[in-house]
Amino acid sequence: MAGKVKWVTDIEKSVLINNFEKRGWVQVTENEDWNFYWMSVQTIRNVFSVEAGYRLSDDQIVNHFPNHYELTRKDLMVKNIKRYRKELEKEGSPLAEKDENGKYLYLDFVPVTYMLPADYNLFVEEFRKSPSSTWIMKPCGKAQGKGIFLINKLSQIKKWSRDSKTSSFVTQSTKEAYVISLYINNPLLIGGRKFDLRLYVLVSTYRPLRCYMYKLGFCRFCTVKYTPSTSELDNMFVHLTNVAIQKHGEDYNHIHGGKWTVNNLRLYLESTRGKEVTGKLFDEIHWIIVQSLKAVAPVMNNDKHCFECYGYDIIIDDKLKPWLIEVNASPSLTSSTANDRILKYNLINDTLNIAVPNGEIPDCKWNKSPPKEVLGNYEILYDEELAQGDGADRELRSRQGQSLGPRGGRSRDSGRTILTTWK
Repeated sequence: MAGKVKWVTDIEKSVLINNFEKRGWVQVTENEDWNFYWMSVQTIRNVFSVEAGYRLSDDQIVNHFPNHYELTRKDLMVKNIKRYRKELEKEGSPLAEKDENGKYLYLDFVPVTYMLPADYNLFVEEFRKSPSSTWIMKPCGKAQGKGIFLINKLSQIKKWSRDSKTSSFVTQSTKEAYVISLYINNPLLIGGRKFDLRLYVLVSTYRPLRCYMYKLGFCRFCTVKYTPSTSELDNMFVHLTNVAIQKHGEDYNHIHGGKWTVNNLRLYLESTRGKEVTGKLFDEIHWIIVQSLKAVAPVMNNDKHCFECYGYDIIIDDKLKPWLIEVNASPSLTSSTANDRILKYNLINDTLNIAVPNGEIPDCKWNKSPPKEVLGNYEILYDEELAQGDGADRELRSRQGQSLGPRGGRSRDSGRTILTTWK
């Protein structure tokens, strides 16, 4: 009989520890021999740093890819998606087709974004094309809504620049990098409130790309009714859905936590907008996720000891167009409600069942292709090996909504639902 998995974590969350203990795994310290380490992004940086010179053995796995930040840092995510689009264009791929205004028909899923201070002049040029627009500024390396603010005048950026103690945008300083994105000022509202989607996506390998979508995502609602009025630009309870912000609002509900399940959203949209339109929206969301992962796959260090569960944040506008806002490397495992705790416990349980087959001591040489029975609430979103042979033309027809199988491009293969069309 094989020995028990020895685990370590530097994230003391009950949804993690209860799952480890349920499996009969043994807790050890990071200085002892361990098999499974659920670590923070700071720790992963140290483990894979050149200075540390740490080599993982075949029976050790960790929950982040070494350079996950290529997807999870706001500036790098946008940079990689822009590069991906240009490469597809260069190849003459139909996926990179543009309309008469020069907008991508199928790859326009990230709001117009610039890096500050580096792209300041480009931003000013864009801002002057539509001076009545609103933009949202976010520090590249922060989460939970920290440091975010909205602007609708160039003078506000200049004030921010002065307040940040930098004398000029011309020279790169040690000042923190920001991204500035065109604000989605026509969000889909439910009950008059803005919301976003938090979806969980598990990547077991980038080359070949194999990813899974968790069926139990949720919507996060603002506590204050939405208004595009410029007088409310500073009111984050109107604009930012982060629970870390909303929980301080007067109208925050501690029972449901301002959250709705994705299933409830789907039922609501099917009853108000129709099944076909709703199905197309969710197919587009899945498309966005796969394309974003394909954009970073060539630069990702596909270390065999790694897997990663990402928290995708998506906003839907009032035309039912989904937008990718950001991707989180360490989606919150804090539970704000009882339902939240159950969801996150099950999320970790299902993630471990895929990452550590049968709960046994890992062998990172395995093919990372678990049987359908162990997926739990995950469903396979894209499997590059099974998608080989489906060309871009087929992929494009699927993206345009010409169904190639049940629900716009899914086909049955060995009892699994595979998005075969997205090569």
